[in-house]
Amino acid sequence: MGGCGHVGLPFALVVAKRGLNVTLFDLNRVAVEQVNAGIMPFDEPGAGPVLERVLADGRLRATTDSAVVKQAEHVVVVIGTPIDEHLNPDLNAVQLAITEIAESLVDGQILMLRSTVYPGVTAMVERLIARLGVDVDVAFCPERIAEGRAMIELCELPQIVAARSQRALDRATKFLRVLTDDFVYLEPEEAELAKLFTNTWRYIRFATANQLFMMANDFGLDYEKIRTAVTYNYPRASDLPGAGFAAGPCLFKDTMQLAAFNNNNFQLGQASVMTNEGLPLYIVARLERRYDLAQMTVGILGMSFKAGSDDIRSSLSYKLKRILAFKAKRVLTTDPYVSVDPALVSLDEVLRESDLLIVGAPHPEYRDIETDLPVVDISNLRERGVQV
Repeated sequence: MGGCGHVGLPFALVVAKRGLNVTLFDLNRVAVEQVNAGIMPFDEPGAGPVLERVLADGRLRATTDSAVVKQAEHVVVVIGTPIDEHLNPDLNAVQLAITEIAESLVDGQILMLRSTVYPGVTAMVERLIARLGVDVDVAFCPERIAEGRAMIELCELPQIVAARSQRALDRATKFLRVLTDDFVYLEPEEAELAKLFTNTWRYIRFATANQLFMMANDFGLDYEKIRTAVTYNYPRASDLPGAGFAAGPCLFKDTMQLAAFNNNNFQLGQASVMTNEGLPLYIVARLERRYDLAQMTVGILGMSFKAGSDDIRSSLSYKLKRILAFKAKRVLTTDPYVSVDPALVSLDEVLRESDLLIVGAPHPEYRDIETDLPVVDISNLRERGVQV
């Protein structure tokens, strides 16, 4: 379920490559057609050749027909818990998805939740299955891959397995042995928090780096130069990140879910949101002190949420664009990976028409561009220091 997305499709490809037969059920008809035609709906290194191979071997197909669920032994749900416009978890998404396929669930199946869910959703699904009156095991086995490394990490990282019964635990373990023999066992609620903790910890680390960057920058100092000194041959500080936009479909969302779970009493997480989400505002405010933005064309290099990705979900480059659209004379955007934004122009046009450049997503293609324009590069992609 949700099998043609960034989580489901790489998982399906690796499972099919390892010899199992996989059917992808997804409501996105365009993505389904692309997959069946051997076309990846998004960029994921190493996935394209595997897709072609498993299609040719007859081990994978995609469909919009939910009736195929009835034929499966393992039903893997990669629909997580989104947040609504008020930043509250939408607890209905998973429940509605499973209700939609309720008639296709049959005795003897195991239903495995794979995406991030709000704490308690696994128990809610167990109650839903009980009300349906079918003998279906339920397990929560969260993915922990990074976009761009899915085809590698699916078989390298330990798998967290959580279930209420020993039978469900054993069945989930047996299935996931197609990926690895390295397992960590938790109770469902522990596993739900483990996934949220994972993403929230990364988000807080990025916020710490961004706060330190702003602090150094406000005093006219180069954060990256300081960070390099701190981390050089000093293992206790080796994990201090560089500055940059911390966004994407998971980190912000999961931090807000954890805050909601703790009755909105999560000062570190909420402060991290203010820091990371406030970074585009900070950059523009600093630039206003140095430039007459109202008379300038500003070019943003990179619109995806991270380097080397075509995924624009929750990208802070778009927040930066909205702020600059109000402040600057004109804003131009470019990205060599993103294909879903008709407003993008070529890099040559951005370099030709802009008065100022800002690196949004630090794609490697921007590392060695030749330009006399001022470049704001808080991620230090060009290795010339980090100041605004």
